[in-house]
Amino acid sequence: MAWELTEDVATYLAAAGGFLRARPAENTVILTAAAAIRARGAGAFGGSAPLFGWQEERGGAVTAAFLHTPPFPVVLSAMSDGHAAALAGEFAARDRQPAGVNAGPAPAAAFAAAWHDHTGQAARPGMRMRLYALGRLLSPDPPPPGEARTASAEDAALLLAWLDAFHDEAGPQGPNESDRLVNDRIGFGGLILWEHHGRPVSLAARNRAAAGQARIGPVYTPPDLRGRGFGGAATVAITQAALDDGAEGVVLFTDLANQASNTLYQRLGYRPVSDWTVLRFGAAGS
Repeated sequence: MAWELTEDVATYLAAAGGFLRARPAENTVILTAAAAIRARGAGAFGGSAPLFGWQEERGGAVTAAFLHTPPFPVVLSAMSDGHAAALAGEFAARDRQPAGVNAGPAPAAAFAAAWHDHTGQAARPGMRMRLYALGRLLSPDPPPPGEARTASAEDAALLLAWLDAFHDEAGPQGPNESDRLVNDRIGFGGLILWEHHGRPVSLAARNRAAAGQARIGPVYTPPDLRGRGFGGAATVAITQAALDDGAEGVVLFTDLANQASNTLYQRLGYRPVSDWTVLRFGAAGS
């Protein structure tokens, strides 16, 4: 079956929303981005017009979906390798140039291989990630000293500096959005600082819940303050804030190369859901 494509988020959610919401944790990125576009318009991510699409089998059942918000990679739901390869062909036919693909390992590889066949552009590895969903929230044991507070506009300079540092350290998977993140999340309490002796020592962020799921991230502790449990405490605090605001579930992504964070989040009650990979197209550094 051919891909159904649209630039209208309402049309997309009317057609594919039920499919995406049936697996809200695994589709957190698509659902969150679509919700932001519906709330703030097509320019929510600052690039050219977003593109949405879905595969509909005979009988009307949707079996795959994607979202592309330039300048970020195209994000794929779970789908067959054939659907992923066909989508790469659709992008090439439209001369639409994705920065990369963000998906499960198999559909990401299938999209990248087809993209190379159509365009000659080879893929290079980006970040390998693991998606976790909260089971039962557990506090750090032993708990670190200090307490959490919700960040405010008065913290903007610190928040921007720490988010910039996180972006540089993590290795950019897209443009730096520190300004937008701070401006958006301060408004609904989506940034928490862990303080020790009145001094901020760690930062944790969350987005607005979409389809009942809130997503945590980023979490950042300056290098000289690591190893003391501050990041774990900030994560527990921001997770509890999401639950208190009515989130039905809480998810987060980790870098699979960072064994410490993968171990930490499991100690806090998060459980693995699925692995994801980003494959980049174009020249290195793009």
